[in-house]
Amino acid sequence: MDWRTLPSLTSLRAFAAAAEFQNLTRAAEALNVTHSAVSQQIRGLEQQLGTRLITRTRHGISLTSQGEFLSAGLLEAFAEMASVTERVTSAESVRPLVVSATPMFSSAFLMARLSTFIDEFPNIELRIDSTIQAVDLKPGGIDMAVRYGTGRWSGLVSQMLLPGCLTVVASRELIGNRVLKNPVELLDFTLLQEQASVEFDLWLEKAGIPPEAERKVIRMPGNMLLDGIRRGDGIGATVPAFVSDELKSGQLVALFDDPIPRIGYYLVTLSGPVRPVAKLFIQWLSKSITEYEKSLFRWPPGHLL
Repeated sequence: MDWRTLPSLTSLRAFAAAAEFQNLTRAAEALNVTHSAVSQQIRGLEQQLGTRLITRTRHGISLTSQGEFLSAGLLEAFAEMASVTERVTSAESVRPLVVSATPMFSSAFLMARLSTFIDEFPNIELRIDSTIQAVDLKPGGIDMAVRYGTGRWSGLVSQMLLPGCLTVVASRELIGNRVLKNPVELLDFTLLQEQASVEFDLWLEKAGIPPEAERKVIRMPGNMLLDGIRRGDGIGATVPAFVSDELKSGQLVALFDDPIPRIGYYLVTLSGPVRPVAKLFIQWLSKSITEYEKSLFRWPPGHLL
């Protein structure tokens, strides 16, 4: 098919509507345009095809033989297009909303709020794809993701959800009254790290601890990591909002952090159209964040107090 030789869809729609109603005014109302716009589009189509398609009458229009032939094909084609697009829309409306998020974010932040989403939107089927991997977003697959970083991912649109710099924390029971002033002192303890995550490893290297330095490490899913830190099984890294109550009470102590500007959890979608249900989820989750949680970008480490 040579797409370049086809008349514009606008002119074809204008003529098909006029043929259906046998009236330019009613066609204009159906298309939500002016009478003159419909007339102009039909004249342009006639010029491109080199033939008259309509003649005006006292009560509207009538079709020429060529107009009758063209309208029959167009009305059938537009009816099929309407049917196909309706089926696509219907399929999208019943497909579950799939959200990718890390196990830590899902368990520490999202799960406690989901009941309010279900109450507010009982007809939306939601599926949480809990993984540490930065999965690819694609139409018909993963609709959106919650990712930790600075919001710069090629080909994606991101908006800040929850600010928070990576903070190394430990239970008071584990470290007692000891004040750690140098990151190398962390190697005196077992390090708890989220499985398949490299954020803590990169932070340690940035803090001057080479990868080859001897250390005791236990890797586990993110939904288990915070429980391990709270129990005193070892030292780990998270964002302050996930453990704000424990930091406030003194059960946990902030040891070190890395306050990179604009770091935190972002809502991420593909560029272009976003599913209506995804928009509702984004709006709901954004509104669920309290001002107090937004203020917890950083919890001052103990050695800086």
